[in-house]
Amino acid sequence: MTEEITDVEKINQKLGLLDGVENANVEQFLSFFLDDEEYAVDILRVQEIRCWEGATVIPNSPISVKGVMNLRGTIVPVMDLRLRLGLAEQAYNSLTVVIVLKFITQDGIEKISGVVVDAVADVHSISPEDIQQAPELSSNVNANFVKGLGSSKSGALILLDPDTLLAI
Repeated sequence: MTEEITDVEKINQKLGLLDGVENANVEQFLSFFLDDEEYAVDILRVQEIRCWEGATVIPNSPISVKGVMNLRGTIVPVMDLRLRLGLAEQAYNSLTVVIVLKFITQDGIEKISGVVVDAVADVHSISPEDIQQAPELSSNVNANFVKGLGSSKSGALILLDPDTLLAI
């Protein structure tokens, strides 16, 4: 078994331990890399992490949608987060993973979707007062996906909002 798979398994174990555990003083985020930048999502929105194994392509879908995968009998759309955020496409490798996220549609319905990221990083605990609002960007930049900015040992964490990120 490769070291990358072991890292994914370790993060999945942390997710299992956090299931149903809430602390009013901190929020926990799963971080991952895209184009050498560290992004994160609320860990309570993460259902699981899977190694990239491909997806069934759906014709005429948006360029960021890689297709669908079968997750224990449930068909789950898979989106390349690099393309969704307007970053350059990159070939997938042994570190590439799919993070399965829960999100709420505009109609209030909970759904799941997979997002392909370069690599999973870690779980971070951030207190709400340490989360800063995203800076105002020019009107042609879509910053609706950004929930705020947090910090980690390695620098700034861009905190993403799954509800707006996964709305197609």
